[in-house]
Amino acid sequence: MGEVRKRRLAAVLAIVVGLALVPSGAARAEQNEVRIAIQYGIGYLPLHVVRHQKLLEQEAAKRGLPDLAVTWTNLGGGSAMNDGLLSGSLDLVSGGVGAFVTIWAKTRGSLDVRGVASLNALPIYLVTNNPAVGSLKDLTDQDKIALPAVGVSIQAVTLQMAAEQAFGPGHYRDLDRFTVTMKHPDALSALLSKGAGITGHFGGPPFQEQELAAPGIHRLLSSYDVLGGPATFNSVWTTAAFRERNPLIYDAFLAALRQAIDLINRDPDEATRIYLAEDESKLDPAFVRRLITSPDAHFTTTPLNILKYVSFMHKTGAIKADAQSWKDLFFPEIHGEPGS
Repeated sequence: MGEVRKRRLAAVLAIVVGLALVPSGAARAEQNEVRIAIQYGIGYLPLHVVRHQKLLEQEAAKRGLPDLAVTWTNLGGGSAMNDGLLSGSLDLVSGGVGAFVTIWAKTRGSLDVRGVASLNALPIYLVTNNPAVGSLKDLTDQDKIALPAVGVSIQAVTLQMAAEQAFGPGHYRDLDRFTVTMKHPDALSALLSKGAGITGHFGGPPFQEQELAAPGIHRLLSSYDVLGGPATFNSVWTTAAFRERNPLIYDAFLAALRQAIDLINRDPDEATRIYLAEDESKLDPAFVRRLITSPDAHFTTTPLNILKYVSFMHKTGAIKADAQSWKDLFFPEIHGEPGS
């Protein structure tokens, strides 16, 4: 054997031995903990099911990650979610479309934050305790509308879209002066007690349904009316780096999420039980079940009407990036779904 061939054979053997010493399987390279942030409310039911049933741990074990630690954090809004993701203290976060679209636009070409999947399509209602207000055009300076974040929350963006539809092109900010930032539980209390001058609340389930069950409260509009049909309310998103470095965890999470949504749609009684346990809620189980099984409630990973939000926010200058398709906002694993 020639000297050159001997050196080549030695090099090949060294590579083989080196590979043999590396732990087998891609799972060895993935992180051993995943940190997920969740919020309270019916919209986050799929994630409540994932947590309650330990579906992510089960799916991770199937993929060679039997010891994956899953840490859940409860946060109060989209801004906190995005701060956690950008700081590196969270891996997967959830929230409304407004917060998601905002961080997607800000991180294009850098962290490249995109959606993993939708959690649902749920209507959000603007309700009022003012009997003199029958439409948006009846609002006066005596009215105050509570919503999660003035100008940036999905409720605020939807209200701007509704204002432009009511008052004409360019008039999307006409109702902004009536809005105040308030957490949903506080807004619920203020609306029912007629405290703090609050006469309206643009909320979400189950708060809006609790309000409508009270005397003297009526609905002004639904997001489905503004969007022209069912629209995504909540989603889950992450960075490109997390997905690329942890393909097995990412795949396990998506599989767990799909299992959770299947359980909700197949067994609403069990989904109700899980929600009441996870949300530490004292709501009537029959009331919660009605919300879950409402014809307007869709628990699905498929994004719906999200592109309309992107186009509107880009037109008004709320975000600098635009999208040609809903697929621009989500990672490829759900591109086969009939989104919009």
